[in-house]
Amino acid sequence: MLLKYFYDEKLAHASYLVGCQASGEAIVVDPNRDVDMYLRVAEANNMRIVGAAETHIHADYVSGSRELAERVGAKLYLSDEGDENWKYLFADQYDSVLLKDGDAFGVGNIKFEVVHTPGHTPEHISFLLTDGAKTDNPVGIFTGDFVFVGDIGRPDLLEEAAGLVGTADAGARQMYTSLQRFAALPDYLQVWPAHGAGSACGKALGAMPSTTVGYEKAFGWAFQFDEEEAFIQALLDGQPEAPKYFAEMKKVNKVGPRVLNGMPNPTLQPAHRLPELVAQGAMVVDTRSAERFAAGHVAGTLNIPLDMLGGWAGWLLNYDQPFYLVVEPSELADAIHSLTYIGLDDVAGYFEPIALDVLAEHGVELQAYDMATPDELAGEIDNGEVVLVDVRGKSEWNEGHIPGAQHYMLGYLLDTADEIINGKPIVVQCQTGGRAAIGASILQAKGARQVINMTGGYNAWMTAGKPVQN
Repeated sequence: MLLKYFYDEKLAHASYLVGCQASGEAIVVDPNRDVDMYLRVAEANNMRIVGAAETHIHADYVSGSRELAERVGAKLYLSDEGDENWKYLFADQYDSVLLKDGDAFGVGNIKFEVVHTPGHTPEHISFLLTDGAKTDNPVGIFTGDFVFVGDIGRPDLLEEAAGLVGTADAGARQMYTSLQRFAALPDYLQVWPAHGAGSACGKALGAMPSTTVGYEKAFGWAFQFDEEEAFIQALLDGQPEAPKYFAEMKKVNKVGPRVLNGMPNPTLQPAHRLPELVAQGAMVVDTRSAERFAAGHVAGTLNIPLDMLGGWAGWLLNYDQPFYLVVEPSELADAIHSLTYIGLDDVAGYFEPIALDVLAEHGVELQAYDMATPDELAGEIDNGEVVLVDVRGKSEWNEGHIPGAQHYMLGYLLDTADEIINGKPIVVQCQTGGRAAIGASILQAKGARQVINMTGGYNAWMTAGKPVQN
């Protein structure tokens, strides 16, 4: 058996290629949209990808199953659990097998057995994996967004992101039942989840790539409850905000994402178009570092540094509106990967950062904002001379915040900026400074005249011995 692990750090997504070396065939579990990496690994190991299996209709990234079906004729293995709201609408367009609890499929000596594991979503399934060349017993289980390392899938995503009332409590109760079934599996089974630390699909995901059934039973917080109501309360308490784009991803993956047949290749734009496009209302995302953006940028552009693009573009960009990038040519492919991963395909073009120098040389006045330390800002904050905006998540805010701060979570700031801007200087602060940079650019783009990023954020404030409150 060949088992290859793929991990995208920006969205903390894990996918797997499982192949039978005897038959030369492989199946990809929970593939992402950039399928070339699976094809390269399969070819390097003299295998053909003949199938793609999904644990559920994903909400945090665009699935690559349809891409594999189009590119190499892969057979699709999709859940048929849940009611009519949880069915794959594109299944009949391809060679698809709709799966229910107890079904099995495979390639060569490799067998996948379907286990219905609702809770995160009603249709969620997991796959017990058996290498028939070695044993008749399963060696591991692909758990998707059901069981992670040290955590379990959250059942409240669509109630949070799309307002589907009542789904959180029902999902939590299903999760409790599913965990009892999981706990009955052999302790030695390897557990291969679809996400790692940093994913918004849970609240305390571990950083290790895999775990075992026995380890989770012994140390996973979710397995320490004997009473259902206490478990439900613990599961729903303290979950992070569900990204707004999760509802969009659910729709895309249910209907069937657009087939790309390779990554988009946007065209380079001349420098003079940058201020013209912004003036016309176009969205322009500047992917440079916070420091470079703060030093000079075209007014109205939005700063999402490249290493944060996958995590925040889905929150802040309109899926129905084309947009442009400011990005180094050497980093363009990385940026496109992050964006198409979450379904943001409509990159209308890009500008090289040198375009800003060209504009400045031709008399275009660039905008800037200040960065200052907690020591430099403390007096003005205490005296109420500035508006202090905390853009962290609600759980971070509840754990402690700076006295006098106003809480506006970053993901909603484009919609709430008008509530903040009142003519006073605005200090933006997060935990360490990264999200505050994005927030500062939003407030400037929305018309704030003076914006300051608190360097080091809340951590630096505490390190400096400044007061905090709960």
